[in-house]
Amino acid sequence: MKTEVTRLLGIEYPILQGGMAWVAEYHLAAAVSEAGGLGIIGSGGAPASWVREQIREVRKRTSRPFGVNLMLMNPEADAIARVIAEEGVKVVTTGAGSPEKYMDIWKAAGVKVIPVVASVALARRMEHCGADAVVAEGTESGGHIGETTTMALVPQVADAVSVPVIAAGGIGDGRGVAAAFMLGARAVQMGTRFIVAKESIVHENYKRYVLKAKDIDTRVTGRTTGHPVRVIRNKQVKEYLKLEAEGASLEQLERLTLGGLRRAVVDGDMDTGSIMAGQIAGLVKEEQSCADILRELVAQAQELMKGSLFDE
Repeated sequence: MKTEVTRLLGIEYPILQGGMAWVAEYHLAAAVSEAGGLGIIGSGGAPASWVREQIREVRKRTSRPFGVNLMLMNPEADAIARVIAEEGVKVVTTGAGSPEKYMDIWKAAGVKVIPVVASVALARRMEHCGADAVVAEGTESGGHIGETTTMALVPQVADAVSVPVIAAGGIGDGRGVAAAFMLGARAVQMGTRFIVAKESIVHENYKRYVLKAKDIDTRVTGRTTGHPVRVIRNKQVKEYLKLEAEGASLEQLERLTLGGLRRAVVDGDMDTGSIMAGQIAGLVKEEQSCADILRELVAQAQELMKGSLFDE
């Protein structure tokens, strides 16, 4: 199952694991990479020292390529960018801004740079500043989101740029993979499906919430603040949406969610934790190993597509 992206990144399958903060640490990233995809360490708001430790832990577990996701609003973004270059990480994905200021250091170190974009304009800008590929992420995704759906965004981005496009948002099985290729993508990035992987260290309460989720169980908080986030509904979400509708200040809303993702992932707090997951959660019904997930995705996609868009 070879494409421009598998060749670019040196991976077996055109499947990237999303760089989910608190979720995507070395156990998960190493397992995905070892199974043939691209595992990604999610730096989130973590310090640079933690990222360096994670990189070295992944290397103990696999010799295959893996990546780091840099959230550009992280106060230690500059230091993390240097760590990525110093440690010889093969791939970096970025979110929450533009990585232009780091392009020179990363290119000098041979790092492949793949920004996550939610618009055609940003995709074009990223290509212009030297991105090797872009992740076109639709609003169906979990966590921080844009407004355009994957179905609408991916073909428009694919038409607008010459670098490979990786589709994300609402992809949970081989049907989604095949659909993404039909839309013009040459790989996919998936997050929610990997939350419940056996190698994922998230709290069992979090996994159960994802596994039991229905198609209508996610909500978007923060639309009025300009920072929309998709989560599975719980008591905190109900309170947030109530306050938001009443015109609460950004400070009030942030106090409600501060530390929420950690509470969900680490502590298993399903009442006041932020249970980030995509709309595809309703399709995810089984805890599997990363290797089994990838094999199932690839087999189903290949059967549906009959090899028509893959290189010989």
